Amino acid sequence: MEDNKAGTEQLQACAERIAEAATALQGVLEKVVAQYEALNQKVDRIVAAIDERALLAAAGTERDHGRGERKTVAAPVAMLLAKGGVEATGQIEAGTLDRALRSLSVDQRIAVKAEMARAGLLS
Repeated sequence: MEDNKAGTEQLQACAERIAEAATALQGVLEKVVAQYEALNQKVDRIVAAIDERALLAAAGTERDHGRGERKTVAAPVAMLLAKGGVEATGQIEAGTLDRALRSLSVDQRIAVKAEMARAGLLS
């Protein structure tokens, strides 16, 4: 009988240690997930900044040097629009542009729309 009682106490002590370890592991997992999400947000911001810089750099090479105004959109923007079935000539309606850009992230859409606005192609 005493052996049974001692064995039960040992099992209970072991179960408590396992429960404490599981709780500690849960806390570690939550921290890892939070760090992963924060890292993903930073990467998204970096990618958006790089995309915007590429668009701005391309825009700088396509300026009309006589008047300092853009005649066309940057090549990457024109390619994105062409993928969406939109020609970058003349005014483009906002709804048409939204449909053409729906596959992009929000940051990328903003960069493209800013580029289009600078080119004077948004109506």
